[in-house]
Amino acid sequence: MTQRDPVSGLTCRTPWDARERQLERLGVELFDVLVVGGGVTGCGIALDAASRGLSTALIEKRDFAAGTSSRSSKLIHGGLRYLERFDLGLVREALHERALLATRLAPHLVHPTPFLLPLEHGVKDHLYFGAGLTLYDALAGLRPHMPRHRHLSHAACLREVPSLKPTVISGGISYYDAQVDDARFAVTLAGTASTQGACCVPAVEVEDFLLDGPTVVGVHARDLEGGDDLEIRARVVVNATGIWTTELERIAGVQTPLPVRPSKGVHIVVPRERIDSRLALILPTEKSVLFVLPWGSHWIIGTTDTPWEFGLDHPAASRADIDYLLEHANAILSRPLTTEDITAVYVGLRPLVAEDSADTAAVSREHVVRRSRPGLVSIAGGKYTTYRIMARDAVEVAARELPFTVPPSRTEDLPLLGAVGSAEAARRARLHPAAVGLSPAHVDHLARRYGTLALRVLDLAAEDHTLAEPLEGAEAYVAAEVRFAVLNEAALHVDDVLTRRTHIAFEVADRGRRAVEHVARIMAAALDWDETTTSREIDHYRSRLDAESAAQRMLDDAAADAARAPVRDVRLEHDRGDGAVHEK
Repeated sequence: MTQRDPVSGLTCRTPWDARERQLERLGVELFDVLVVGGGVTGCGIALDAASRGLSTALIEKRDFAAGTSSRSSKLIHGGLRYLERFDLGLVREALHERALLATRLAPHLVHPTPFLLPLEHGVKDHLYFGAGLTLYDALAGLRPHMPRHRHLSHAACLREVPSLKPTVISGGISYYDAQVDDARFAVTLAGTASTQGACCVPAVEVEDFLLDGPTVVGVHARDLEGGDDLEIRARVVVNATGIWTTELERIAGVQTPLPVRPSKGVHIVVPRERIDSRLALILPTEKSVLFVLPWGSHWIIGTTDTPWEFGLDHPAASRADIDYLLEHANAILSRPLTTEDITAVYVGLRPLVAEDSADTAAVSREHVVRRSRPGLVSIAGGKYTTYRIMARDAVEVAARELPFTVPPSRTEDLPLLGAVGSAEAARRARLHPAAVGLSPAHVDHLARRYGTLALRVLDLAAEDHTLAEPLEGAEAYVAAEVRFAVLNEAALHVDDVLTRRTHIAFEVADRGRRAVEHVARIMAAALDWDETTTSREIDHYRSRLDAESAAQRMLDDAAADAARAPVRDVRLEHDRGDGAVHEK
């Protein structure tokens, strides 16, 4: 079967054929900008640079959003708690970005969500927190795109959130922020950058830097899928590797690397029926805040904010992290949660630029961009919400390394793939011929996840009616989404699909143990896997789940890391000899 390359329009035999063309570009072109790191910041930089007319490449060691960018609280928000630190500029900037994303750039991926801030001390709390939310609303501008805050009585809070303990609250304040599918957002950024001409390739690892005297002129890299070595040349390299920033600067020979401190953020996922609430919750803690966030048929509860001193590729949640989240959630819930209620646990590392404070919760979320050495720019810190500002600032610094004038950023007016017309996406999807074979819930699910790209997912179901079937063991998703992820979103392994292109890994009670077989069969047909490769993919995914579960029973970080570390990303751990993970 042949597939159309979504960028060039040329016919490709398989996704591997399309990947070979991308790898060939990496090896022969001189890029203006080479971005290292495929999280939200790196993908945003690639889009900003490419949309300015710069020849741009992006490489990522694992998968797009494989690190922090798929393990966040999934919020697009101004950062209400930052008002207590008087970070007014950061909050104003984030609220501006929130408005852009929810109304213009990605309304199909960023959705307004009502919150409740429960209050304990009556008039005192209403005055204090009400003043903060009045400032929050003011910083959002004179014409906010979301409703302003309002005060609720004790009775009104219990009507909105029947699961609250009546004895621990005196009332509350409701306000709005927004939620995002973080992994899908980053992947969509990469896809949008590709439509602007960027060459975005996952599973390519930097091993060293190319130098011309003191100047960085590219990287030595390795294709982790095929094993080939690459020399990628660029006028400027941007280090957007997040928690790996310090390590990459050391490889580049930077004498004083940017000190980035990983901060561990753990979330637990529980079924929707365990908490009766119409609103998301924000709960002040002794160090920060705790969120209880609606997510389809579940709630996400998080997060922790503690230093992490172990391996960066696979941070682990411990029993202490889980107990912390349960304790703080149960402080306000009338029916306490237990470990038996937890569907899944996920953990990410925030890349905080180090300060003197030993408390990572006290470290600023402002970002830092610097010229680390000639030809190398690094960016670290920041918030998911302000990724676009971070990208713009990084390209502005990188532009100083270029021998020509670079036009200003365009991304404030550049909607992401699937955004234009997304308000009518559900209606158009219902009229698609393939929609006859899907339930209305599945059609709406596709429109909400893909915007107008849902029509391309439905095209696949129209070509092969078996792809209109729900996934076995994850019936909220349809099989066509797996094939779309392979053909259009660079998914190369079952973990890419189960953890990031979908969220089956934390939305389904068995975390995808059953669904992995159906997913692997669909991927095998698209990627020409043999039976050995297919079985290896299934076994590796289940081993990862076992390792994570073992870690979550451990009492501290050291023990959790020891239990989780043995099962690495499939790209990083397998033997490159006879047992290749895939067959080209």
